[in-house]
Amino acid sequence: MKTVVAIGELLIDFVPQQKGCALDEVVQFERVAGGAPANVATAVARLGGHSRMVSQVGEDAFGTHILKVLNAANVDTSSVFRTNRANTALAFVSLDKTGNREFSFYRNPSADLFLDETQIAPEMFENCAALHFCSVDLVDWPVRQAHVRAIELAKQAGAFLSFDPNVRLPLWSSPADCQAAIRKFLPYADLVKLSDDEIEFVTGCADEREAAEKLFAGGAKMVVVTRGASGSAVYTPKASAETETIAVPVTDTTGAGDSFIGSFLYQLTRDGVTADTLSALPESRLAAYLRFSARCASLTVQRKGAAMPTLEEVREAYPD
Repeated sequence: MKTVVAIGELLIDFVPQQKGCALDEVVQFERVAGGAPANVATAVARLGGHSRMVSQVGEDAFGTHILKVLNAANVDTSSVFRTNRANTALAFVSLDKTGNREFSFYRNPSADLFLDETQIAPEMFENCAALHFCSVDLVDWPVRQAHVRAIELAKQAGAFLSFDPNVRLPLWSSPADCQAAIRKFLPYADLVKLSDDEIEFVTGCADEREAAEKLFAGGAKMVVVTRGASGSAVYTPKASAETETIAVPVTDTTGAGDSFIGSFLYQLTRDGVTADTLSALPESRLAAYLRFSARCASLTVQRKGAAMPTLEEVREAYPD
């Protein structure tokens, strides 16, 4: 298998030990290594694929912990840099009774924001199948240009581009700035992953199918939509499929979307899918990919933090 490369934020999620209360009422937190791109890289590696993380952490204990966790999951961290210009980012989380989240971020600035385009090298994309990125690090810091350089080199290496906007408005000066940055990077993407509550904000279309068609007109070849408790769907210009969410007791939704798209990228890479063949996949294959990713996400939400399942755990939970 080729490698899935993820670029973007690395941070520590402080996950609450209580559910159903506001952030200012949480008494105890558990430290969990996180950041959506890192979760995706971990999801791929835990399933047995190859993944590499491109980012930067501080020269602090939190940065050391993140590297240890990624290495333990078999994520290649050779392209994760360290800096003393800022500390590693932190995010404090509260959970409502259904496991949904509220965030408070401490990254003003953080180490990942100082990742510079001069640090991005062609060798990072050797044997690269896909480059995955999100919008959190598309803010007006050096890391934005690092993304532009990574996209350029990944394309040169023959990889397809996967973009999960993963909208986090508290990190932006205004919703308009966030929307503008996302829309600037959408034309780079071969695959766009959206949650149902992001569709209209990102595309301007309230209807899921219309949003997909608009993204295809902009150059995308595949659109994956997660709908929380209402299932998921995937669209290409030639086919589509959907599946229901698997009913399980939900402990924490942190990382559910990352588990879903990470396992989806694992399957695409496992099967040798390229930018040229993304839009040619038949409905039966798309449906199978959705079912597998739904199973992975169902295991993630039953655990605290962004805990990604192994292939053995998925097979044990769903032996058919």
